[in-house]
Amino acid sequence: MAKIHSMMDVGKRSLQNSQTALQTVGHNIANKSTEGYSRQRVEIKANVPVDSGQVRIGMGARTGAVTRINNPYLEKQITSEGNQLGYHESRAGALGRVEQIYNEQVNKGLNKSMGEFFNAYREFSSSPENMATRTLVRDTSFHLTQDFARVSKNLKTIQNDLDQQIKANIEKVNEYTREVANLNEKIVQIEVAGATANDERDRRELLVKKIGEIINIKAVEGDKGGISIRAGNSSFLVSSTEATKLMVAPTDTNSARGEVHLGIFFQPSASTDPMNITQEITGGNIGGMLNVRNETIVNALDDVDFLAHSFADSVNEIHRKGFDLRGKPGGDFFEIGGTLNAAQDLALNVEIAKDPAKIVAAAMPGGAGDNRIANEMSQLQFQKLLDDGTSTFDEYYNALVGKIGVAADRANSKFESQKNMVSQLNNLRDSISGVSLDEEATKMIEFQKSFDASARLIRVADEMFDTILSMKRM
Repeated sequence: MAKIHSMMDVGKRSLQNSQTALQTVGHNIANKSTEGYSRQRVEIKANVPVDSGQVRIGMGARTGAVTRINNPYLEKQITSEGNQLGYHESRAGALGRVEQIYNEQVNKGLNKSMGEFFNAYREFSSSPENMATRTLVRDTSFHLTQDFARVSKNLKTIQNDLDQQIKANIEKVNEYTREVANLNEKIVQIEVAGATANDERDRRELLVKKIGEIINIKAVEGDKGGISIRAGNSSFLVSSTEATKLMVAPTDTNSARGEVHLGIFFQPSASTDPMNITQEITGGNIGGMLNVRNETIVNALDDVDFLAHSFADSVNEIHRKGFDLRGKPGGDFFEIGGTLNAAQDLALNVEIAKDPAKIVAAAMPGGAGDNRIANEMSQLQFQKLLDDGTSTFDEYYNALVGKIGVAADRANSKFESQKNMVSQLNNLRDSISGVSLDEEATKMIEFQKSFDASARLIRVADEMFDTILSMKRM
């Protein structure tokens, strides 16, 4: 009689195992397109057998655990490479915008504006007494100052846009770390009780990857299953079930230029002062943005300011040597201060803007047809005055544009290379942890047949009971 009961217990457990396995298959199918999901499998173990004399009789099978198919080392590699991908992606995007500022096909371009300035002076030198040619020089000079200002303004606009993107990304990081801290608490509670927190671990791993795409982090798992996340060198964003926010605030990143941009701050506790950790953020989207904002664009501004200042100084030096249409000594052609912000501040002399007759052409007073200064000014275009006497204004500007173009091209190349690497890693992850609908359909049929067979075993045991009970009634 006891052995028939055992048969029914074996059948019952087998039914439960098949039902659990079928439910797990359904869970896998439902999460086929869920980002970061790792497929799950039911671990079936042989139940403890019982002794019957000299015979050990098997007691069927039981569900050991529902585990996820996952390679933790691969997940860490994806997080690490994703950090580099975020860096190169944001850097390539920002440099692409910088490159467009110097795009001569889209914009008129400084090169063309400087060329028009010298061409206007050449035309002016052919008839220095003509007010129309003087007006042309004034107008082309005014447009040149506007173009210098356009380049400077657009570069600074990109810096400000990057500030706003950094702020938005920091808000994402704070949202993700808060969820990671909550998941830490759930995972510890579930696994201390002896179960496995498969879905919670999948979600947490996905969040760690997303944080890693934004900033450089290091994540370490503790003995009880919770993880700690550190940003930069020592800023713990997540510690067990506690999450600490990052903050952004204005800070002087280039005090010499007088610019104020957003910096990243970490405040360990309410009793401590916020620490500026901007320099520690060297990876992810934010790392790439900071690199372009604080280095590439600052260097580009320095270059265009130097060009504007050198151009204005050279023109002013020649202009001061001559005499205007009324025979008066020439003054400065451009108004210019120091080198910093020279492109932004460059302006045409107010007196010349009002009266083109004050534009210098003659080397001596009283010579209406004297064009020696005008000729000297037009030849300035071909003089090698920059880079220690090795470059003209055109050559210096072309080198500046080339430097930006090379940097943008390299950034795009690195981004494409890194994207391919991460894509390969994700494909490898999918081959290990991803859900295959064909495989799950096969498993579903297998567990369905197992369920039917278990039910048949229980029916057989029930019929055996009826037989024994009928013998007793006889």
